Amino acid sequence: MAAIHKLSARQIETLPSGKHGDGGGLWLNVRDGGSRQWVLRVTVHGRRREMGLGGYPALSLKKAREVATHWRTMAKAGVDPVKAREKERRDALRNLHQFADVARDAFEARKAELKDEGNAGRWMSPLERHIIPKIGKVPVSEIDQIDIRDALKPIWHEKADTARKAMNRIGIVLKHAAALGLDVDLQACEKAKALLGKTRHVAKHVPAMPWQEVPAFYEDLSDGTVTHLALRLLILTGVRSQPLRLLTLDQLDGDTWTIPAENMKGAKGKTSDFRVPLSTEAQRVIEQALPHSRNNLLFSGSRGRSPISDMTLSQYMARASLEARPHGFRTSLRTWIAECTDAPHEIAEMTLAHATGNSVSRAYQRSDLLEQRRALLERWASHVTGLSGQLVKLHG
Repeated sequence: MAAIHKLSARQIETLPSGKHGDGGGLWLNVRDGGSRQWVLRVTVHGRRREMGLGGYPALSLKKAREVATHWRTMAKAGVDPVKAREKERRDALRNLHQFADVARDAFEARKAELKDEGNAGRWMSPLERHIIPKIGKVPVSEIDQIDIRDALKPIWHEKADTARKAMNRIGIVLKHAAALGLDVDLQACEKAKALLGKTRHVAKHVPAMPWQEVPAFYEDLSDGTVTHLALRLLILTGVRSQPLRLLTLDQLDGDTWTIPAENMKGAKGKTSDFRVPLSTEAQRVIEQALPHSRNNLLFSGSRGRSPISDMTLSQYMARASLEARPHGFRTSLRTWIAECTDAPHEIAEMTLAHATGNSVSRAYQRSDLLEQRRALLERWASHVTGLSGQLVKLHG
């Protein structure tokens, strides 16, 4: 092997323009302007390769020899050092992706799965409020359980539901990063949970109005406004507020309202619409609401271009000094069914669009029990309007 370490640190300072070999393929290229650049020449698979290592004095003689030794060893193993370095640079650049950037890319990839394509901002909200301000600029490949723990610790017990959602989103972002080819710790969230411990937060249910008090409240909704009529139909049908607010005239067909699958809770993966039987009272409410309809929406906002806001219904009840909220009328209905009827469990749950049984039994249950539910909701309407308080016998 040719002699190596031919140059000295003192000699380098006075070398004239030209190429000066240190041995083993390491050269110092001195340009006319005085700048000095280290270059390594190696042979791989019979092909000569030349690569710049860096400038002197930023890269000292000692360091240049160490770098040269590393790449010569790679070349002897049959690895092209030029391609290997390019790959290292690409990997380094990839791993510089910041958490915030990957989070937004993950959100864009999942928009089609979210309600209204995530335009409400609920998917990103836990990250933007509690995570991105703290670790948004950290390369995603460097994020570990300590970072996640420190970011979530202030809200882990005080805002447990938000913290749970944020942890879920972080896990999705890390999986998205891994799919991009980034080197991330996919177990970081589980490790962070172990460090944070169990939450002390007790989940609170949406306040519901006792079913005995619903008739009096229903009677007060008598001024014929969009808000009053929307609340009346919400009570009578037991649906969630979103499908009610998005109710369009083409969804109505006589005594049946067909809710599109995409408007139902957990719309992802749902392919079938949900039929809601309309009681005689519900049909009367719809007739009263028709003059207010705008742009095919039965319950439109004040300007007529968008649906009535969910907050409109909630704020109405809050201004009335009621603890109960619109969503709670589903509980009112379900409790009335349990206490005042002998409706089978399956009919009761299907009335509220709840899934029943396991996946196998649901696959064989093709009926939506529409007529049985129609009878049940007709009885509920009688109770709500004060016409009947007697025990309902319903066999399914």
